Amino acid sequence: MKIAVLPGDGIGTEIVAEAVKVLHALDLKFEMETALVGGAAYDAHGHPLPEATLKLAKESDAVLFGAVGDWKYDTLERQFRPEQAILGLRKNLGLFANFRPAICYEQLVAASSLKPELIAGLDILIIRELTGDIYFGQPRGRRTAVDGHFPGAEEAFDTMRYSRPEVERIARVAFEAARKRSKRVTSVDKANVLETFQFWKDIVTEVGKEYPDVELDHMYVDNAAMQLVKAPKKFDVVVTGNMFGDILSDEAAMLTGSIGMLPSASLNSSNQGLYEPSHGSAPDIAGKGVANPLATILSAAMMLRYSLNQEESAQRIETAVKKVLAQGLRTPDIYSEGTTKVGTVAMGDAVLKAL
Repeated sequence: MKIAVLPGDGIGTEIVAEAVKVLHALDLKFEMETALVGGAAYDAHGHPLPEATLKLAKESDAVLFGAVGDWKYDTLERQFRPEQAILGLRKNLGLFANFRPAICYEQLVAASSLKPELIAGLDILIIRELTGDIYFGQPRGRRTAVDGHFPGAEEAFDTMRYSRPEVERIARVAFEAARKRSKRVTSVDKANVLETFQFWKDIVTEVGKEYPDVELDHMYVDNAAMQLVKAPKKFDVVVTGNMFGDILSDEAAMLTGSIGMLPSASLNSSNQGLYEPSHGSAPDIAGKGVANPLATILSAAMMLRYSLNQEESAQRIETAVKKVLAQGLRTPDIYSEGTTKVGTVAMGDAVLKAL
């Protein structure tokens, strides 16, 4: 089993180190190779996704990814910014399905900003389409407007697009996932305004007929954003496009108390995947040893489950994380009165001991 380890920038190096430590403790044989990505790669090679890094990712069964980005790169041309690395990996590896579970652990109910009765027992799976939508649609750019309210003015434009195969395949992923859960899918769109999402809604409805055992409902994205904080436990599997999924999955993350707790998986059609925490590089706390490594450790568990076919080991890691939380250990982002505050390395060591 070959794993490409891409720590990236900011806290990425710190949290990935803890996940690697946990993986090494398992009775499994891994070939792990580390490479630069993001801002670190730009500094060393002049590009956020060097050819050598992309080659390693393509040749691996899975990619363990940290985080990329730093404010100091914000003035670079867009193609050289660290965030382009993750977009490039998704595109080149064909990673079209992003799994972002939002689970509220019993021990962290008090860490959420919502009332305990709203989020206790929360278990949502958001499935985000990753390779289409406005993030990748062409044409895009800047130009002088020839029409609209201000002809002759400078303007910027992006294109939202989806093809039938793109929508069909992500819809099937969602319905298959729902079959293993509570058999409910909510498709989130903006069909009342956007032609792209009326198209999306029509196709998801068609695919849904292939799964008569799964309940399907449709929800506009603004209502979905509201319902996630009003009655989050009404959701089971949520499927949506690239941009809406980006926003809603981060909102769902905060229901659990901290985005530092949420793993994610991005898969292609052969289950090769990229696994990363849902949070970013957090340059403001990088190097301070206070970042929460649990989302990355749980991402490693997802990697074992989905790409490496090691379900037992995945469950062992998840059980160890629950045990550590039950012991009352907390990094600053999930700390509350009566618990014990620990740093990044100490949290990783605790998971290792529990494992």
